[in-house]
Amino acid sequence: MKDGGAAFPNQWYDNDSTGAQVVRESFPGMSLRDWFAGQALQGFCASEQNGTWIGDATARDAYSYADAMLTERDKEE
Repeated sequence: MKDGGAAFPNQWYDNDSTGAQVVRESFPGMSLRDWFAGQALQGFCASEQNGTWIGDATARDAYSYADAMLTERDKEE
């Protein structure tokens, strides 16, 4: 499954013994799919219909929205 790649990749840099900057560690961050789903979930929880969103069904709905976002994003590339 395509996950859109890393949403918030990060690298930690340091200087080696010669003073040159080198990457010490890389952190991929969450996937773009997870970030989109989290944003959808946040919207669900903030909506006036909050009482209708429950458990696993809400999580499935959030990822459904995320998958739709990734599909649409791929069309534009």
